[in-house]
Formats: sequence, C-alpha cells, structure tokens
Amino acid sequence: MGYTLAQKLIRSHLLSGDMTPGSEIGLGIDQTLTQDATGTMAYLEFEAMGVPRVKTELSVAYIDHNTLQTGFENADDHRYIQSVCKKHGLYFSRPGNGICHQVHLERFGIPGKTLIGSDSHTPTGGGIGMLAFGAGGLDVAVAMGGGPYYITMPKIVFVNLKGSLQPWVAAKDIILEVLRILSVKGGVGKIVEYGGEGVKSLSVPERATITNMGAELGASTSVFPSDEVTKEFMRAQGRQDDWVELQPDADAVYDEVIEIDLSALRPLAACPHSPDNVKAVEEIGEIKVNQCCIGSCTNSSLFDLLKVAAILKGKTVHPDVSVSIAPGSKQVFNMLAKNGVLADLIAAGARILESACGPCIGMGQSPNSGGVSLRTFNRNFEGRSGTADAQVYLVSPETAAASALTGVFTDPRTIGDFPEIKMPETFLICDNMILPPAPESEMDEVEILRGPNIKPFPATSALPESIEAKVLLKVGDNITTDHIMPAGAKILPLRSNIPAISQHCFVRCDEEFPARCKAEGKGIIIGGSNYGQGSSREHAALAPLYLGIKAVIVKSFARIHVANLINAGILPLTFENESDYDRVSMWDELCLPDVRNRLMNGQPLLLQNRTTGETLPLGSSFSKRQTEILLAGGLLDYTRNQTR
Repeated sequence: MGYTLAQKLIRSHLLSGDMTPGSEIGLGIDQTLTQDATGTMAYLEFEAMGVPRVKTELSVAYIDHNTLQTGFENADDHRYIQSVCKKHGLYFSRPGNGICHQVHLERFGIPGKTLIGSDSHTPTGGGIGMLAFGAGGLDVAVAMGGGPYYITMPKIVFVNLKGSLQPWVAAKDIILEVLRILSVKGGVGKIVEYGGEGVKSLSVPERATITNMGAELGASTSVFPSDEVTKEFMRAQGRQDDWVELQPDADAVYDEVIEIDLSALRPLAACPHSPDNVKAVEEIGEIKVNQCCIGSCTNSSLFDLLKVAAILKGKTVHPDVSVSIAPGSKQVFNMLAKNGVLADLIAAGARILESACGPCIGMGQSPNSGGVSLRTFNRNFEGRSGTADAQVYLVSPETAAASALTGVFTDPRTIGDFPEIKMPETFLICDNMILPPAPESEMDEVEILRGPNIKPFPATSALPESIEAKVLLKVGDNITTDHIMPAGAKILPLRSNIPAISQHCFVRCDEEFPARCKAEGKGIIIGGSNYGQGSSREHAALAPLYLGIKAVIVKSFARIHVANLINAGILPLTFENESDYDRVSMWDELCLPDVRNRLMNGQPLLLQNRTTGETLPLGSSFSKRQTEILLAGGLLDYTRNQTR
C-alpha cells in the first residue's frame, strides 16, 4: 500500500510516534513564521526558554496585523520584535511588506518543507506542497528552540478535482463548496489533500486560496501536489532551485474521498455568520450591498487583483458602496503600480489600503450599522468586522467586484464576458523590506527593546491535587476565539499585555465575565461543540489563565485551541455523555476530585456537581507528553523542567 502526499511529508519529518491515526506524533520543523498580533508573546516565551539562537532552517517575523498606530503600543511591539529578530537569528518583514502568508508563499516557502506559524492560516503554504500548520505561539517558540511540533496523527481526506472551472467561477468557490460539504468541524482530525486532473488547471495563487481557507474546516492542514505549475511559480519568483516534485503514490489509500466537478460549480457565498453557511450567489438574490472589501491572506494575490482591475476598468463603483482593496504584498502592490492597473482601481473609486490584514482582523473598514459587507476574506463570525450587527458574506474577488458596480449582490456571470488575464512571466523581486538577523558573532551586542505595554507571560503553577471552583460562564456551540478574545483596533494593541487584554475576555458573550472572575479568583467554563474554532490566537487561553480559569469542560474542542489550553496549563475536558452538558448550570459548585493522581495514573476523571449532588464522567484523551505538561502547569514550565 502506497503513501498519500501528506503521509510522505509526515514520514520524512517524523521524530517520534507512529503514523496510526489518533496517536500523537512529533514532527521536525524546518520553518516558522509569526505575525505581530501573536509574535510579541511568542518571542517573550522564546526568550524565557533561554535559547540564544533559533535552530530552524528559517524563521521569519512578519508585521501585518497591528499596523494601525493610534498609540505607542503597536509601534513598541514592532520595535521589540525587530530587535529580537536581529539578536536571535530571525528574518524580519517590516510593516508594509505584506501579509505573512502571501509573502511567505512568494519569497520563502519551499515544497516538501514543514512550517508552523502562530496564525491559523499558515496552511496557505500547502498550496506549493508544504506541510504547514497553524499553531499557538508557545508551540512556535518551542520549534524555534529546536523542539518537535506535536499533533495527533490525522486521517487523510482526498478531494478529487475533476474538470476545470467555468468563466467567473473561482478558487474561492471550490473551498466554499468543500465547506458546504464538510462544515466548519468536518475537517477536525484530518488533513485535506487535493488531487485529480482538475489540479493542473489551478495556479498556485488559486491553490493557496483553497489551502488557506482549509483552516475554516477545522482541518489540521491542507496540501496540493508540487508539480509543473508549482515549478513555474517558483521560477517566476526566481527560486526555481527550491522546487521539488511531490506526488502521492499511485496506490495511496485515503480515509475519505470527496469528488468535485469543477465544471459544475457556480459562484458561491458564505452567508452570515459562518464560513459553512454556503449558498449559490444566484439563490441569495439582489440584496443591497453597502461595502465590498477585497484582500486578506485568502484573496490578495496579483492574479486576484488583476481580475478585479479588469472588471472595474473604465467604470465607477456604485455610489452606495464603499470599496477597499488591500494588495497582499509589496510585490503585488509594486506590480499593480508598474503595469498601470493600480490607476484603473483608483479611477474606479476603490480605496487602496496598505499591504496588511486590515479589515479582516477588524483593523478599520467596519461596515455601517446593519450593513451588508461582501468580503473576499476567510471568516465572517458575528462582530468580527467591528460592527456588531453587520451582515458579512464571504465571496470571490469576481463576485465582490461585480457587486461593487451594481450595488446589489450580483452573480458575476451576468455582467458580460470574462476578462482575459495575462500573468507576467516573472515577478518583480525586491526584498529590501526584509531584514536579515545580525551575524551570530555580533548577537551579544544587540539590545532587546521593550516598551511599557509589554508584560511578561502570566504566572503558572503545577496542577493541584483537586480542583474546586464555580461555573463562571456557560456558552453554546461553535464558540470561536473571536468570542473568547476579540480582535479589532481597540483590543489588538493589548496583545502583549495579558493583564489588560484579559478585561475583554468573553465580553461578546457576557460583559461581566472578567469582573466575575476577579471577584471569585478561580472558575470553570462550560461549553458546547467545536469550542475554540477559528484563529490560533493563544491569547484565548492566556487571558482565561490570567483570570483564574482552571478547567474548560465542553462537548468537543477545535484542534488548535485545545493545544493552547494544554500549553497554558488549563485542563481541557469533554463530557463523556454530551447530554450531561445540560446537567451543569451557571454558578454550580464543581469539583474535579483527585484530578492530579487520576491524570498521572491514567484513571477516568470525574466531575462532581456539588450543587446538584451528581457525579458525571469526563473524557480526557491526553498523551503522556500532554499529561506531563498539564501536571507541570503548562508547556513553558514543562520545557524549563526538561532543560534543567
């Protein structure tokens, strides 16, 4: 029996464990990336480990999230990260150079290499055949220090792409179709591998759009083969020597197979407020549109924006629609400017934003009250745009541009012939906004520059013998990390200050939660299915840690968040019987008796509800390593103990 492509990549980087689905494996990591919203904490954690120089083949810090500088906080974080990079051996991508995933794909990604990043959309790298995972900042810090990255061995889902896309149908419509089929939790515990004859018709930017939004499936990662299309992309970037061919074995066996006929797809949209609430654009009807935002790490490539420019050329956006466009990288921005296409976008009335995440992370461009916003982004969670009652739809660049002209939700197939897009044979190469680190011989002379907003990692302690605490919050299904730890221009600058940012924890669900935690000193959170979906932000674990949360008990978890809770030393537990969720209420006094010894000895954990007098069985599927991390009080303490 042959290997799938994902299995080949795992096998070539396997440091520990066996490739049996469900068992824990440790992978050697070739590359890491961070962005500034998660990077400051990741580098504070790296410094705390005492490792003088990163041990990966390549590590890059990007500034792309917190680029609004309405106070000193973001600028101080950028200065801190730049000084850490210079001292400890990382490359530094300056503000304005672009979105981490777009730039990494262009300038650093290598087929066959492993990559983890402190951003959930790191699987974008799978578009060129990388094994790329989103992870918490502490996992990235450990990898930079030379440690393995641990995951549960996933099952492999094969998406067999047949045919080719019709005019006006885009790669975004492919991944929306996969989301429609699998749902936002259908990829949990799985790697999604794409293949079939249809792959050959998809460019690297199109493949990257698909692997990028694989994060919304809850998948561990997504991957495409590295083929002649990949080779041509690498050649155009001046990096042809980095290309290798990567294909699955002809007799590979998959755990699940999905077939999609590309020629039968129609323009699709994810309706409010979930990426899997997918409908055909023609079924949605001519809803009045207030805003169109084009960009993000999902759809900001040169290929995407050339299509948008061709649609808008010689026309004017509807007077009732605000249109913003954010090129994904300085390379894209430069090339739009040099070939005159940027002028077409400006003349049409588009507002050109800097090469950064911007509106996708809530940094500006919030819609009007109750406004309908079409976005080429990857998430449309309620309130994420910065407007609580906005109706956000996720669409392709073609649908966004067509609707920008008409003022209503528009199927782009209705606006005329599809424009012919000619991609350049070579890309404009200019890496002057990427700073290399200081030579190792000079690193001792580099000073780390810290601003007053940068606070240390929250205090941790070993797991106690028993946990006794009240239920301080009970929430339902599909709680996202945006619910737990909101983003946006007001909150993101506090990412390096856990005491301050913790005051915003869960306020979208319950404004009194932080104050309640402060009054009680400790607590337990109860949740539903797919708890912690969305962003990889470890702040959704660190803020509850600071507020005294000792355990989170839910029906089921999203992959990255449960890892972040373990890293923070918070017990992530599940109800053995999901119906027991209804047997626990706010303010119930709970006890996890003898939890330390039970965890050490592999015994089942129990939940005593002292308010009702009931005892409920809990699920706790931890590896030996995860158990040791929880006993130590978190990954930082565990790592320190290992190096003593």
